Order: sequence, then C-alpha cells, then structure tokens
Amino acid sequence: MSEPGASTRAAGFSPQWGPIVAGALAAAALALVLHAFAAAVGLSISSTAPTWRDTSFALVLLSGLYLVLSALAAYGLGGYVTGRLTSARYAPDSDEAELRDGAHGLIAWALATILTALIALSATQALSRVTAPGSGNAGPAASVGSESLIAPEIDRLFRSERPPQGDVAATRAEAGRLLLSASSHSGLQPDDRAWLIRLTAARTGLNEADATRRVDQVVARSSETITKARRAGLVIGFMTGAAALLGAVAAWFAAVAGGQHRDGGAVPAWMGHRRPVTTTSRTVLP
Repeated sequence: MSEPGASTRAAGFSPQWGPIVAGALAAAALALVLHAFAAAVGLSISSTAPTWRDTSFALVLLSGLYLVLSALAAYGLGGYVTGRLTSARYAPDSDEAELRDGAHGLIAWALATILTALIALSATQALSRVTAPGSGNAGPAASVGSESLIAPEIDRLFRSERPPQGDVAATRAEAGRLLLSASSHSGLQPDDRAWLIRLTAARTGLNEADATRRVDQVVARSSETITKARRAGLVIGFMTGAAALLGAVAAWFAAVAGGQHRDGGAVPAWMGHRRPVTTTSRTVLP
C-alpha cells in the first residue's frame, strides 16, 4: 500500500522562479538602500576617504552590527515576498508546504547574495579606478593597494621643496611595496630599509641622518596603519559571514511566514488589509 501523497512528493521539487526573482530583487534593493544610508551616516564598512584611519574599534564593531541588522531586514523582506507570492501546491500547515516555502526563501537568499556581491564588486572596481594614482604605467596590484592604504605615509616620505624628477609613480609604488612589509612578522628587512633611506635621500635631498629619521617614522606609522586595517578587516569579514548565515535563517522563516499568510494564516494587524465596510440604507415602510 502506498502512502497518500507519496507520488506527489516523489515528483521532485520544482522551484517557482518568478517569486524567487521577485524576492531576490526586493532583498537586493533594500540592502542597497540600507548600505547607502550607512555610508551617509558614517557606518559604511569601507571608505575611500583617509579619515577611516582615525576610526575607533568601537565604530568598526558598530558598522559590523549594522551590517548584520541590515542583512536580517533585507533577507527577511526577500524571503517573505517569495513565500507570499509562491503558489500553494500542498495542504496548508503541512510539513511539505513549510519545506517548500523555506526552500524558495533559501534560493531567493542565494540569488540576492549573488546580486549584491556583483553590485558591490562593480562599485569597488569603479572606485578603485577613480582613486588609483594617475600614471601611464599601472604597475603591480600591490602598488595601487599601497597608494590607497598608506598614501599619506608615502607623501610624508617624499615630501620636499625640490621639483620631482624622473618617474615619480614608479618610485612611490616601490616605496609602497616596501612599506607594506613593515607589518609582517619579520618586519622591514635591513637591506630594504637601507635602500629606502637612499631612495628618500635621492628624492628629497636630505642628508643620510635626516633621511634615516624620516624613514623610521614613516615605517612606524605604516606598520600601525596596516595593523589597524588588518584588525578592522577581520572584524568586518567575520560580521559579513555572520550576516550572510543569519540572513539565510531569516529568509527561511520569513518565507515560511509568507506562505502561511498566503494560505490564510493569521496576519499581523500592521500587515493586514482592512476592507471598507459598506452599509446599505433601507427604507422602512409604515
């Protein structure tokens, strides 16, 4: 004897892509709005301005918490829209209906995550082209990274009243790559430090003692800046992963709630639609 409904469950899961795409677009749109608001009030997880270097660890943690909350809101909206728009194919309040609605919410979460990542990648590439140093030779990727991370330190290193001579971009790129190694476990190697001193003396016209003093100061500031950026990156990276995982949970339960409301379940008062009450006048005959 076959169990009733077994043939229906054996037919397999066929997702409804219309509600999934609608929920993913809603989640991605709300995420972009919330991130734009965060950038406006100073809670953005990244910034092209040099003032991010002066932010405290508490502000970085607050930015991560805002990222988690915005993910819960965005993915929750996307999951609910997906579950509410999905056509009911099973009996309400059944395990199959809940599993199907939750799976639709997870697929919408995955699609929204991909859309958000693509948009963020495009924005990052556009900003990197704007903020990258203008030069005919692009140089290695580390050169552009050093220009955006420790650009003020490189400016202090080669600050001089003398007019620049030769390929300034190549010199800055080389110095930036050397300074990036200052925060490593081994630190700046002695031969690299000696070369950086000679390079600074040649570019600025300082004597060896002044060039050595300036290089040591710049190396110390660069190491502090890179260490601070690394710690902030660890916090933001952990918060991003936590936001994605919690967003998946939110999308699942929101899609299940949307499916229950679709099937006639109890809807909160603030989400309900009140139908206007129409009254008909009756004439009472004597």
